[in-house]
Amino acid sequence: MSRTVIAGLDGSPASLAAAEWAAREARLRRLPLKLLHAVEEWIPSYGYAAQMEATPSPQYWGERIPREVAQQLAERHPGLDITTEQVDGRPLTVLVAAAQGAEVLVLGSRGLGVMTGFLVGSVSQAVLAHAERPVVVVRPGAWMDADCLPASDGSGPQEGADRPVVLGLDLSHPCDELLDHAFGAAAVRRAPLRVIHGWSMPPAFAFDPALLAPEVRDGMAAATKTALGDALRPWRGKYPEVRVEEECSVGQPANQLVEASADASLLVVGRRIRRSAIGTHLGPVVHAVLHHATAPVAVVPHP
Repeated sequence: MSRTVIAGLDGSPASLAAAEWAAREARLRRLPLKLLHAVEEWIPSYGYAAQMEATPSPQYWGERIPREVAQQLAERHPGLDITTEQVDGRPLTVLVAAAQGAEVLVLGSRGLGVMTGFLVGSVSQAVLAHAERPVVVVRPGAWMDADCLPASDGSGPQEGADRPVVLGLDLSHPCDELLDHAFGAAAVRRAPLRVIHGWSMPPAFAFDPALLAPEVRDGMAAATKTALGDALRPWRGKYPEVRVEEECSVGQPANQLVEASADASLLVVGRRIRRSAIGTHLGPVVHAVLHHATAPVAVVPHP
C-alpha cells in the first residue's frame, strides 16, 4: 500500500514548523503530503455567545488554514503533491485513525488551545501513546534550523548531512520497526546513524561501582558492546550505505539521548504498543526526550 506523510495542522507556530518539516520529509521520501485539520464542535458558554456570533466558525478556519499553508508550501516545494483534508471529530480519534495510513505522522510540539487546534500537551501525548505508526514531534522554529530539517529534495548535498540521526536502542526490547525506521531515516538523509545504548550496573553495585571487580565490570561492558553489534549487524547489511556509530556506556538513557539531540538532525526512540485503557503508554525515556530534546523526535511503536 502506498503511504503518505501527514502533518497535523492547526495554524499554531508549532504546527507550521511541523508542516514544513513534513513537506521536506515527503520530498525526501518521494511521497505525497497531506495537511490534516481536525475540527471538533465547540459550544461557547453563554458569556461568549454574543461575541461568537461575529466570529468565523471553526469550520471556516478549518478550511482556510490548510488551504493557505498548502499554497505556501507549494511555492517553497514546487512539484510536491500536497492535499488538504478537514475532518470533523475529536482530534485524538482523527489523528490516530489517520496515522494508520501514514508513512509518518508529523505533529507540532504544542498548540494554542481548544479553539485553535488540537496539539495541547495532553492530547498530543495521547496521540503518541495510541498511534501505531511512527510519529514525529517538531518543536516551534525547527523549520528555520536547516540542520534539523530534511533536505528539500533528494539531489545534491543534504542540508545538515553532517548531523547524525540518533537512535536510542534498548537491547532488552530490540525491534525491527524501530531499527528499520532509524536506518531508513539515515539513508534518505545520507547521514550517519549514531546508536546509543545506555546500560546500568547490577542494582547491588549501582551505588558503588568500585565494589565490582574491574575485570567483571570490563567483561560486562564487552558483552553489552557485543550484543549491540549483533543487533545491528543485519541492518548494516540491509543499509550498507549508512555509516553506523555505536555507543555503549553506563548511565541514564534519557540523559544520554537528550545530550546527543543537540547535534542530531533527528532523534529516534521506540514505544512498546500497549492496548490497555489505563496509563499514558509512554515510557520515561520517551517522556523525557519529548520534553527536553532539541531535535525533532520520532517515536516508533513496536510490539
